[in-house]
Amino acid sequence: MPKLRRAAAWLVDFALVLALASALAVLTFHRVSALVTDVPELAARGGFDLLTSRGDVLDASQDLGLTLWDKSVLYVEQAFGLLVLTVFLYQWGCLALAGRTVGKALVGLKVTTDSPRRVRAARRAAVTTAADVAVYAVACVLLVEGQVVLSVLVWAVAVVLFLLNALPVLSPARRSLADRVAGTAVTGIALSRPVAMPPVRTS
Repeated sequence: MPKLRRAAAWLVDFALVLALASALAVLTFHRVSALVTDVPELAARGGFDLLTSRGDVLDASQDLGLTLWDKSVLYVEQAFGLLVLTVFLYQWGCLALAGRTVGKALVGLKVTTDSPRRVRAARRAAVTTAADVAVYAVACVLLVEGQVVLSVLVWAVAVVLFLLNALPVLSPARRSLADRVAGTAVTGIALSRPVAMPPVRTS
């Protein structure tokens, strides 16, 4: 069934996103852990701040802790930014060059359009990336920044956007929000039929 094939294609593509997110998480963890090697430099800076603080030890140590925290948050934000950018480039590149992502290719689907493919591919990739990854990434960054209430609100928006993009696939038209914005449609790949050979006459 076309609906099951689209679901399978999404699962394959999302599995690739999860694999990338896992790799970025490991990389970010190592980057944050590597801050320990910078402690001597930061400690020396903290010591200088201590000497010039006129006995205000609490503020000097607090500055050192904030430096480590700010760097850690920056690494996390960079990871989320790279994830969103990579997912967009994956969606756009696959659609612009081949007309289908890896998931769609595996289940025999393609994205069709009547206008220039690259323009439509960019629009579709933008909506798909926003619905699947980008808004969730913003919610996570806000959570790391300590904006809990705003993070929950953005997370709710992300869920609504995902449903708006996914649920229309169940309709008879089977066009997602990304399809409608980009003016595209997902269809099956036509299989070439064998050419019937004329009968051979025997004398």
